[in-house]
Amino acid sequence: EGGRLYRTGDLARYREQGVIEYVGRIDHQVKIRGFRIELGEIEARLQEHAAVREVLVLDIDGAGGKQLAAYLIAQDANADQATLRDTLRQHLKANLPDYMVPTHFLILDQWPLTANGKLDRKALPKPDASQLQQGYVAPRTALEQQLAAIWSEVLKVEQVGLHDNFFELGGHSLLATQVTSRIRQRLDLEVSLRSLFESADLQAFAQAA
Repeated sequence: EGGRLYRTGDLARYREQGVIEYVGRIDHQVKIRGFRIELGEIEARLQEHAAVREVLVLDIDGAGGKQLAAYLIAQDANADQATLRDTLRQHLKANLPDYMVPTHFLILDQWPLTANGKLDRKALPKPDASQLQQGYVAPRTALEQQLAAIWSEVLKVEQVGLHDNFFELGGHSLLATQVTSRIRQRLDLEVSLRSLFESADLQAFAQAA
């Protein structure tokens, strides 16, 4: 009503009686797969885990669009990285919706710094999709091999093993649609999207197909 508002970068909302409630910062919100995500909330959940000393969560460009990547420094520099990644992923899944669980967990010895001693985000390592893959077990049957080839094409990864999880490799609902479409065209099999969501590793998906 004639008042003036200034953009501050703060995210707020009006409550009853005209009270403004501060929610957070707009510049820490990102949109992944259609969901608005507050990166600080993911960082806070990771920071509360005893194994994490420092953490930074970013949105990065992946094969199927934007993905979340968690960069962290562990309390124990000698901790097994594969075990730590799995532990933190399960910790987040127990506390946050799936779309807020980072696709990548990158464990660093120290942060890359600029000459001024500030974090050099451009120097952060790029995620390696191979780190997402469980101990590789090659597909055995003809169907498993055909499905692995389709997953590999859609997810843009070099190889897919029996125990690899479609969504942990960067898959999402749009890519899942591409997978079922290619299966229908190439293998003449009708596979529902639901089966991919419920049987997300290759072996289980092949059995469901």
